[in-house]
Parts: sequence; structure tokens; C-alpha cells
Amino acid sequence: MVSCRVLKLSRQPYYRWLRSPVTGRELTQAYRANALHDAHLEDPEFGYRFLADEAKSLGEPMCDRTAWRLCRDEGWWSAFGKKKARGKGRKPGPPVHDDLVQREFMAAAPNE
Repeated sequence: MVSCRVLKLSRQPYYRWLRSPVTGRELTQAYRANALHDAHLEDPEFGYRFLADEAKSLGEPMCDRTAWRLCRDEGWWSAFGKKKARGKGRKPGPPVHDDLVQREFMAAAPNE
């Protein structure tokens, strides 16, 4: 096949993908994410543990870690649970005081 040669793909994985473009795992994860999304829309104050319980009552059982991973990937956080980062990523401001010593620590040559 010409497109496989041009894209430098082997034929076997290509034909395997043609037979089944969506795996069972991906389909299961999509159903779980859909159940979590529905529960999150009902009450955005819920954390991932409560969302996992709600998804279980909707018929999509999963462990808390899976619910956390799916919520993290989609950005579904509780209205109260996400702390804001303080001090990280800020640029330093101007110096607080004047430089009375007039520090010029530039050496003219090595070892001086």
C-alpha cells in the first residue's frame, strides 16, 4: 500500500486499526467519563470521590483513582477543592531597597 510506504507505517498495525478503530478500553473510558460529566453537571461542588459514587449509581462502576484521573484529564474540579498556587510562576518585582554598596562583581579575568 502506497500510503503506508510514504508515511513509513507497517501494514499489520494499520489493518488492525482498520478492523477496530476504537478499542474496548477507550469505549469503557468514554462511558465512564460521560457518567462523571453528567454527575458533575448536576452538582459542580462534588469532588471526584462523590462523582465516582454518582457514576456507580448511574451504572458505571469505577475506583476512585480512575475517577480522579478522568476528572484531572477533563479539568472537572470541585468548586471548593482546588487550591490556588501562590508565588509560583511570578516574576520578581523591583528591588526593595537602594543599592548603597554599588555592587559590581565583574572580574576582568579568571581567578581575580
